Amino acid sequence: MPAYAIAHLQDAAPHEDIAEYMERIPGTFEPYGGRFLVHVTPHEVKEGSWPGSVVMIGFPGIAEARAWWDSPAYQEIAPLRARHIKGDIIMVEGVAEGYDARVTAKAVREALGAE
Repeated sequence: MPAYAIAHLQDAAPHEDIAEYMERIPGTFEPYGGRFLVHVTPHEVKEGSWPGSVVMIGFPGIAEARAWWDSPAYQEIAPLRARHIKGDIIMVEGVAEGYDARVTAKAVREALGAE
């Protein structure tokens, strides 16, 4: 199943370290099959608030995403970002092809009936 590293970044101001981080990060995730899916592109807020920007990197699976995050190459450059940009970063597995939310809803209804 595919997996994603998703960053919600806030208070990003231009800085030489950020430029270096952006130049170097593709070389850290490409060996793990990663690629940018979203990279600081404009977004529309439909509910709530979402200040800042979004970055999403797709991977073939969660093992590759974790290996990238833990890699010496990424850990070497991570401080370039962390020193200058606040944010939240998560990793999440995608759903299998053919996933149907109605099946999950049925299981929720069955669990509610069992209570």
